[in-house]
This record gives sequence, C-alpha cells and structure tokens, in this order.
Amino acid sequence: MRTIVLAYSGGLDTSIIVPWLREHYDASVVCVAADIGQGDELDGVKEKAIASGASECYVEDLRAEYVRDYIWPTLRAGAIYNRKYLLGTSMARPLIAKKQVEVAHAVGADALAHGCTGKGNDQVRFELTYMAFAPELPVIAPWRLWDIRSREDALAYAAAHNVPVAASKAKIYSRDRNIWHISHEGGILEDPNSVPPRDLFMLTTDPADAPATPEDVTIGFDRGTPVAVNGTALDPVSLLTLLNELGGRHGIGRADIVEDRLVGMKSRGVYETPGGTLLYTAHSELEMLVLDRRTLAAKDLIAPRYADIVYEGRWWTTEREAYDAFVNATQSRVSGSVTLRLCRGTVTIAGRQSDEALYDERFVTFGEDDVYEQSDAAGFIRLFGLAGRVRALKDLEARRGKGAVPPKPGQPAGA
Repeated sequence: MRTIVLAYSGGLDTSIIVPWLREHYDASVVCVAADIGQGDELDGVKEKAIASGASECYVEDLRAEYVRDYIWPTLRAGAIYNRKYLLGTSMARPLIAKKQVEVAHAVGADALAHGCTGKGNDQVRFELTYMAFAPELPVIAPWRLWDIRSREDALAYAAAHNVPVAASKAKIYSRDRNIWHISHEGGILEDPNSVPPRDLFMLTTDPADAPATPEDVTIGFDRGTPVAVNGTALDPVSLLTLLNELGGRHGIGRADIVEDRLVGMKSRGVYETPGGTLLYTAHSELEMLVLDRRTLAAKDLIAPRYADIVYEGRWWTTEREAYDAFVNATQSRVSGSVTLRLCRGTVTIAGRQSDEALYDERFVTFGEDDVYEQSDAAGFIRLFGLAGRVRALKDLEARRGKGAVPPKPGQPAGA
C-alpha cells in the first residue's frame, strides 16, 4: 500500500495507530480530523498528527453540516435509543466517515483506517459508510488486528513511541465530544453500581450547585426545525451552542445509561446533552400542540425505528430516507415556540404557542359554549363501543339459552 487515510481524533487510540500503520504497512498515513464541535480538543491536532508520523492531516470544519443535516433530522424524528440516549456519537460517525472517504478519493488512497475497537458500535458505523461511498477500498481496523488489548497497553505503546496523549492511568475514561454531547465510558464507570465521580462531568454543573433561581428559555421552531432562542433568530451552530450553555449552567441533560450495544453486549455510559435535552423536550411539547392524535401516534411508532437506524450506522439507506419523507410531512405544521423553565437539573413547561395549534379553548372550556353539542356524545359512545356491545349481547343470549337469565336493572339477584 502507498497511502492509508485514517479517521483521526488526536485521542489515545488514533494517536498510536499512526506509527502502527507505518510500521506494519510501510505506507504513507494521511489523517482526517473532523471538527464537529469538540472545542479546544482539536487545538494542535494537525501538528500532533505530523509529529506522530502522518504525512498530512486535513482538519475539516463540519459543525454546521453536522447540526443541519444530521442532528436536526434525528431531533425532528424524535429518535431516542434505549429510552435515554440522544444519539450524539451515533449521528456523527456517518458524517466523519463520509468526509474521510472524500479525502481518500482526493489523494488516491489505497485503504481506509479507523480507531474503533472490535467491541464497539463505531466500527459498524464507519464501515457501513465506507461501503456506501468507497466499496472498492480495503479497511484496516487495528483494534481487530494488533496485540494491544487494553487502554493500559495503548498507553504503554504511546510511551514507547514517544506519542503524546492526554489519557492516563489515573483518568482513563474514554470520551467522545461534539457540539451535541459528550460521552464518558471506561474506568470506574465499568461498574454499573458505581456513582460517577463529580469531576467526571465537563458540560453540566452539578444540579446541587446550580442556581436556585429558575430561568426561562423560549425556543422557536419552523416546521420542526429550531430557529430561535428567546425571540432571536440564530444559525444552527450558534443556537445549539447557546442552549448548551443555558442547559449546562442549570445541570440539565445528564443521563446514566446501561445500553445495548449493536454487537450484543451491554455497556454503561454517562452522557451530557444539555442543549439536546432542551430541544427534545420543547419539540415534543410543540408536536403535542399541533399534531392530531393519529399522526402523533404514528410518529411515535417510527421514532424508535429511526433511533435504531442511527445507532446501527444505517444512515445511508433507503429506509432512513423513507422515514425522513414521513417525518417531513408531519413537521409541515410544527411551527411555534415553547418556553421551558430550568432549575437544578429539571425542565418544566412554562408555556407553548403556535398558529397551527389544534387546541381551541372554545371546545374544551368547562364554561358555557355554543360550539360543542354535548348531546352528540351519546351517539358517539354507542358507535365507539358497538363491537363490545355486540359481543356482550351475544354472550347474554348464550346465557339465557342455558337458563341463566341475568336480573333486570334494579332487580336484586335471585328475585
């Protein structure tokens, strides 16, 4: 092989993969680092890749594309995996892998490589994207090939090859961060009965230390897409960044999950998704205001299926495109705003409004009204329960045929 293109984060795993690939394949290694909102984690990432032996490192700013084309569709679908997980890592992988393939084609690469372990979900997400956009290129997955078996082994390899890494034996968590969330795995978290250490969290204040005074935030939506905060229109990156700050300050968005990995095992992860938690809460509330009962129920049916698609890395499929078409139809009237009240880790609804609302006070008031004829309900109930009534009448006839005639209304049994 002449050139291998590696999906590079600058973390422990991908940092040691650069010299390992050079040793075992005698090839030039080109790194692709995706900026999807990691913040200062990417500071000096290009220099670090070159120092580790890469011939080049492309740093691609994908934040706007990530929010607009991956986060918003998943949010609008209402997709949540394993009841709690808002899919922060899952959504990002198809985008990163797609950009990696674009670079590979541009430089004439002979192979693609990633730093995903053989136990995790990310290997599937990356490689399904490779199949969709570069089926001709072989894939190198060092964690499935080398004799490194633990993060301690990886740290030792880094030290032996003079590769600088931020991880240590004292803080050996595996973290993944982007503009949507940060995940924490490994270390003490591998015991599902352990309490996450206070210093684990990076985006959210401990709810016990959060401000005691509630804060209201109003999120505006246009056809299911977030467009404004507190009446100010914002681009996707700015909007999500602001909501992360607001939610994080009030300790919103922590989730401790024992989840089902795609490969079959259960794993424990702790997630922080402050802005995402606010958006899911507000979006769901707005849908309940404007969607009719059957449309809302149908959307709730496809939401977990959509979550499975994202979690399993099946982003580039006809199935996902078909669900998007359905979701887009349901969102055509999901416009309006929802006001949330944030206080010490909790989110409550402080208000909601929409010109498309199906709620009409004239129909639901307990006061006098002239738009709803209450006597109509009697006929509705008779028809709504007709099947059950027919069944009961048939049972009654059968019992009478056997001599067991029930008493008439108002007549005591045995009379």
